[in-house]
Amino acid sequence: SLSAAQVSNLIAATEHASAIGLPLTRMITVHWESAGVVLADMARATGRFTDLMAKLLARHGSRTAWLWVHENGSGKGGHCHLLAHVPADLVPALSALQRGWLRSISGKPYRARVIHSKPIGGRLGLEAGNPELHAINLEAALAYFLKGAGREAASCFGLERLEPGGRVIGKRCGTSQNIGAKARKSGTSDCI
Repeated sequence: SLSAAQVSNLIAATEHASAIGLPLTRMITVHWESAGVVLADMARATGRFTDLMAKLLARHGSRTAWLWVHENGSGKGGHCHLLAHVPADLVPALSALQRGWLRSISGKPYRARVIHSKPIGGRLGLEAGNPELHAINLEAALAYFLKGAGREAASCFGLERLEPGGRVIGKRCGTSQNIGAKARKSGTSDCI
């Protein structure tokens, strides 16, 4: 399960992303097991996916920020939830490429329902058009994202929705460097 320190880091990273002008705008779930990626390779696969996403956005002149959490559950298998900053005008480019990325990462043909990608709040550009509504929806998305927290962490942060995170191999969660603990401490934010 997610520890109190991990939950604290993910919450702080979310706040920092907004503070540096990269609010998390998209929730992406990748069902790695359904894609043919074994549990032991899930961390590598997630790293490759975020790398490809960052490079795509950089080619279009945009920075990004993201957080991810790995879960494993009965009927779901190993999967990753990702909250990312993807500018609304670049969503079509991301959508057009992500299935191909999954094929290259897994080495297998894309299968239906392996990836789910939605704007936070249900509308592209909500973060600019209605920042208050976006903030409310981001809070709800983050609560879902943190549902694998342990009881101590849930108690510390008032998390109400809890589900077992299941067995994962490697790191359970992480952030892009530009919103991670080191960037927040030093006050830098240029990495991605």
